[in-house]
Amino acid sequence: MEIAGKLAVLADAAKYDASCSSSGAKGRKGGKNGLGSTEGTGICHSYTPDGRCVSLLKILLTNVCIYDCQYCINRRSSDVQRARFTVQEVVDLTLDFYRRNYIEGLFLSSGIIRSADYTMEQLIQVARTLRQEHRFAGYIHLKTIPDASPELLDQAGRWADRLSINVELPTQENLDRLAPEKKLVQITGAMTRMSDRIAEAKEERSPSRPLARFAPAGQSTQMIVGATDATDATILHTASSLYTGPRLKRVYYSGFSPIPDSSSTLPVIPTPLVREHRLYQADWLMRFYGFEATELTTAEAPNLDLNLDPKVSWALRNRERFPVDVNRASREELLRIPGLGARNVKRILGARAWRQVRVDDLRRLGIPLRRALPFLITADHRPTLIGPDSLDLQDRIAPKRAQIDLFESARAAVHGEL
Repeated sequence: MEIAGKLAVLADAAKYDASCSSSGAKGRKGGKNGLGSTEGTGICHSYTPDGRCVSLLKILLTNVCIYDCQYCINRRSSDVQRARFTVQEVVDLTLDFYRRNYIEGLFLSSGIIRSADYTMEQLIQVARTLRQEHRFAGYIHLKTIPDASPELLDQAGRWADRLSINVELPTQENLDRLAPEKKLVQITGAMTRMSDRIAEAKEERSPSRPLARFAPAGQSTQMIVGATDATDATILHTASSLYTGPRLKRVYYSGFSPIPDSSSTLPVIPTPLVREHRLYQADWLMRFYGFEATELTTAEAPNLDLNLDPKVSWALRNRERFPVDVNRASREELLRIPGLGARNVKRILGARAWRQVRVDDLRRLGIPLRRALPFLITADHRPTLIGPDSLDLQDRIAPKRAQIDLFESARAAVHGEL
């Protein structure tokens, strides 16, 4: 197969992996004799925490795989077109795309060929060749294999900015059902070893040893949502344990989409994208707003509300904690007010050192007042409908849905108003 044909097959096969953010990679430049850097702004677009868009060449080394995971389009039993890059072809593609200003880095994954160690060696060879022979200083993300030898994982961290192992499903029971060759304890064990090595490298770095680095952008993983009956509560519990245990940088959530010739055990309709969106919102609350996974769902409702964002849902279940006085509350209390983001909380704390915060101040900050005002007190505002008997509160703050009238739509189209 020509290289263009391989690229078409293996770039398409890589689209199902969502964990390709380049956030956290800083401080590497190719210099006068090298190529690329992990700095600056910008075939896959990822976004850093500060909003920068970074373009990555996102491909598989091969979509041949010895595993038969039922949710995977590249599983052993799948009747898809197969292709495989050589190491040199991936290196050449990366350099060629970079020189054309198409990309700023490489996201490289692979099906498992021959064995975990053999596949890992191939991935490492790509990264090592780029770094050593071509002095490529751009971003490299390698998808690692949990049952590869620790020595190979150590080498991968030496050459890559970020490493990731996809946990795929939140429980071993789910894996036994759809991917019996994978073991959750083995995956999390590999994550923990890499986490320890990342921490060691940070301690070893000093002005005299600036190259003591190991996956400086950390680790990430992906969980498939909706392929099994796992609830959002289970998914968030697993994500929380990955943040506190192996100290992952990010957990990505990928809504399940039906695949050709799939197993009868899989759903026949795709997971609603709004469910994936709610999980990302809940994940953000755990990472940056001090929420625990157990707070975001209940035993009676183990799945997130698809009509309300998780912070609003939590606030409605805990009305006794509101309203909160924005001129007196702690940062932690302010972060739990619906509509208040971390940046605006910081601004409120700075502003109230000089004067009492009023509703107009919140309006100038761009805070969504319809959502926030029922839960807060300002110098000129005190809500009256926050008690447990205010049954209409959810309807008042929920996003408004409007059905366009058919005849009104036609009239507007005729008069050029649409």
